[in-house]
Amino acid sequence: MENRRYCLALDLINDPQIISQYIHHHKQVSAEIIESIVSADVTVMDIYLTGNRLFMIMEVGEHFDFEEKSKMDSENPAVQSWEKLMSTLQVPLPWAKPGEKWIIMEKIFSLPTSTTDR
Repeated sequence: MENRRYCLALDLINDPQIISQYIHHHKQVSAEIIESIVSADVTVMDIYLTGNRLFMIMEVGEHFDFEEKSKMDSENPAVQSWEKLMSTLQVPLPWAKPGEKWIIMEKIFSLPTSTTDR
């Protein structure tokens, strides 16, 4: 089975010091946090930044499930500590539901891979 890809968005508080803190924390992510991501069958996770908007690309294996990942995270003290810290730097997108942080983006275009797709 091929990996699935999800793209998600979230904002940071629009303050250069906050944005710098967020970048700093992500340059030294602990092994416990990395393990929690990998153990959920996330195979690729990249976060991009423009202004104060974050964009995450996740590729996941066949065993990945958002609900199961959320449950695992809620039971992991290291992840809870990380999420608490990150929440002080993040601000939900205006259209986020209460308690929602990262929002899954809708794919609206894909470059055709062959001339028969055009």
